[in-house]
Amino acid sequence: MSSSLTFGCCKVGWNSSNLFTGIDCFLPKSHQKSINYQTHNFNFRHSTRASSASSDSEPLLVKAARGEPVSRPPAWMMRQAGRYMAVYRKLAEKHPSFRERSEKTDLIVEISLQPWEAFRPDGVIIFSDILTPLPAFGVPFDIDDAKGPVIHSPIRDEDALKALHAIDLDKLGFVSESLKILRHEVGDKAAVLGFVGAPWTIATYIVEGGTTRTYTTIKRMCHTSPQLLHRLLSHLTEAISEYIVFQVQSGAHCIQIFDSWGGQLPPNMWERWSKPYIKQIVDVVRKRCPGTPLVLYINGNGGLLERMKDVGVDVIGLDWTIDMADGRSRLGPQISVQGNVDPAYLFSTLPALTDEIHRVVKCAGPKGHILNLGHGVLVGTPEEAVAHFFDTARSLSFDDFFPQVIKEPTLVV
Repeated sequence: MSSSLTFGCCKVGWNSSNLFTGIDCFLPKSHQKSINYQTHNFNFRHSTRASSASSDSEPLLVKAARGEPVSRPPAWMMRQAGRYMAVYRKLAEKHPSFRERSEKTDLIVEISLQPWEAFRPDGVIIFSDILTPLPAFGVPFDIDDAKGPVIHSPIRDEDALKALHAIDLDKLGFVSESLKILRHEVGDKAAVLGFVGAPWTIATYIVEGGTTRTYTTIKRMCHTSPQLLHRLLSHLTEAISEYIVFQVQSGAHCIQIFDSWGGQLPPNMWERWSKPYIKQIVDVVRKRCPGTPLVLYINGNGGLLERMKDVGVDVIGLDWTIDMADGRSRLGPQISVQGNVDPAYLFSTLPALTDEIHRVVKCAGPKGHILNLGHGVLVGTPEEAVAHFFDTARSLSFDDFFPQVIKEPTLVV
């Protein structure tokens, strides 16, 4: 694949209605005696969230993200490449440095494709880290096997802020090359997913100096040095926006934004210190990559759903603490959803896992749903359960689940 190859999008919109959500979605399959459906008026009108021409060759996940008609929910898993897989553990023994595994093109590609080769998910996410771009704009970091990420020079004052500079994308060539190879290897059989950390989440590491359970330093900064924190978040917003465009131009079909620690903020604080910066990123990407679906995931986002939908993303990921039907109702019909099977179900019996997948799918409805876990795959998860998750997803049919749905999309002009 040529290193100069880029991927673009064009515009079109869909208008479809009559989304039927089963009232039996709260019950396991074994307890369902009959199926009755409530009708919800889902009008996916022409907008920036559905601004790319639909094609039969486009991956199922891309179509679902835009709210376009699909035959079944596409499925992938957060952290689907990693330590639960024996093949990954074997590779990690040979290459013990996480930085090497996540910053060397051949290893990135090999690890990213491990779950694709084993399970054939509908999304293949690049093996990377939300901190990967930090050195490219002036924040070096290390990974300690026991402590996790370590930033030796945290930014807590004006002098430290001076170390930041515009993102140097040349230092992230391994990301670009890996995405191009993945796009070539996967083709349109699955969506190639890129991802970034949201400004607030990235800032927590930069200010705290690594991982934290309390976030006291950065939360104190919200009140004691708000202008300093604003400048840091603004710089991160510019860098992350460029990094997303860079990933899309390198071949990513979709981008997921992880505001992993946004849920650690009270809702009014998230409104001030996270939401505006995510919205700025979305606005930039909409202008420069108008057809690229964007997914926003926040761990512990039950108190933020209504606020999240205003940032303008196509898809909102739900963690497992939110009932899918409730999340769907609170978000409304204009936004697709992702999730939200509890990762612990993969340690249960396979029939119980099947029942839970069916319940989540019925709660989500037949439009705009990407099947996923409510968080990442847990260490020690049986590979048999992961295989069953994807086998079950492929066996689903909206014709069977929602026989009353009217499937006649109308092109909006």
